[in-house]
Amino acid sequence: MEGHPLTTAAEPSTVDPAAVVDLLGVLAYAELTAFDRLAEDARLAPTLEGRAALARMAAAEITHHERLSARLRELGVAPADAMAPFVAPLDAFHDSTRAGTWLEGLVKAFVGDGLATDFYREVAAFLPAEDRDLVLEVLEDSGHADFAVREVRAAIVADRAVAGRLALWARRLVGEALTQSQAVIAERDGLGELLITGSGSLNGVAELIGRITAGHTVRMQALGLNP
Repeated sequence: MEGHPLTTAAEPSTVDPAAVVDLLGVLAYAELTAFDRLAEDARLAPTLEGRAALARMAAAEITHHERLSARLRELGVAPADAMAPFVAPLDAFHDSTRAGTWLEGLVKAFVGDGLATDFYREVAAFLPAEDRDLVLEVLEDSGHADFAVREVRAAIVADRAVAGRLALWARRLVGEALTQSQAVIAERDGLGELLITGSGSLNGVAELIGRITAGHTVRMQALGLNP
C-alpha cells in the first residue's frame, strides 16, 4: 500500500545521532518480532499456499532485520544494545494482541503493523538521507498487504458475520498500537524531540497523527471493514 506524503526531512546536521540509533533499534526489533509472529501465524493457515505465503514474508522480515543491524554496526552500536530499550513496549503490544485465528493474524499485520509502519515512515522523513532511505526500504510492503486483503475479503463474502468480529478486533489493535507508539516515544527522549523538531511544532505533530489516522481508515475500507 502506498504511504502518505512525507513531511520535509530535517537537515542531517540537526539530527541527534542517538535518535537515529533509537529509530533503527526499534525498527530492528520490530522486524525481528514480525519474523517470529509471521512464522507462528503461518501454522494457523488453512491452506499450504497460505502457509507458504507467510513463510516468504517472514523471510523478508528477517532480511530487513539484518539490514538494520548492519547499519547499527556501521554506526558503532551493537544491535542488541540498540534494540534493548524497546523490547518491553513491543512485547507488551504483541502479548496483548496475540491472534487467535488465521484471519485475526492477517488483520493484525495489515492494520496494526500498518499503523506502526506509517508512524515510523513519518519519523524517518526527519533522518539523514542514508538512514532515511534504509528505513523507507525496510518499511516497504513485502506482499502481505494484498494477500491480507484478498484473504479477509474472501472470508467476509463467505460469512458476513466475520466482518463485525474483525472490525472489533481491528479497533482494539489500533488502540493498542497507539499506546505502543506513545510508550516507544516516552522510552527515549531523542525520538520525541526528533518528532517535534522535524514536524516544526505541536501542530505539525497533530497533522502527522491525522495522516496516520487517515491511513488507518483507508486500510479498514480496503479490508471491507467499518473504521
